Amino acid sequence: MNIMRNITLLISFFSFIGCTSYPPIKSEEYVDIDRFMGDWYVIANIPTFIEKGAHNAIETYENNNDGTIATTFTFNADSFDGDIKIYHPKGFVTDKKSNAIWEMQFMWPFKADYRILYVDKDYQHTIIARIQRDYVWIMSRTPVIGTDEYKNLIRIIKDSDYDISKIKLVPQQALKDRKK
Repeated sequence: MNIMRNITLLISFFSFIGCTSYPPIKSEEYVDIDRFMGDWYVIANIPTFIEKGAHNAIETYENNNDGTIATTFTFNADSFDGDIKIYHPKGFVTDKKSNAIWEMQFMWPFKADYRILYVDKDYQHTIIARIQRDYVWIMSRTPVIGTDEYKNLIRIIKDSDYDISKIKLVPQQALKDRKK
């Protein structure tokens, strides 16, 4: 019941702030949706309240037959040995020309803004943003990225008018050491 309450609060919050006008945010011109599918390790973020204290956070995307995106968000709560939390929001690609602008639905009928701000040419690193600039996610196909790549991703976020002082690293543990 606590999870449902948290999800309801999150969706209500997204819906409320979605009513305000924000300056445009540039997203990728085109995303190959099939290449984007799969596992993404959350390297850093401006966390939502359900993500605070998350360790080993992974977002997984899969194409559904109906054109939506099945999403699984998994993490250990508060430590590497913490309880495993799993969420299953559904993604809706709303800009079919670019495939970069989505809505994410945690609970019907509410949908939250979700934008692929950046994905590198090899589909190894991505930044997910919101027009409200309240949350952001740096994700990678691997649980660790190099310092130069991280700095580049932070620069992209800063250039998109985010307050980068709010970005927190998400602890990631080697796969062999992860709690199952």
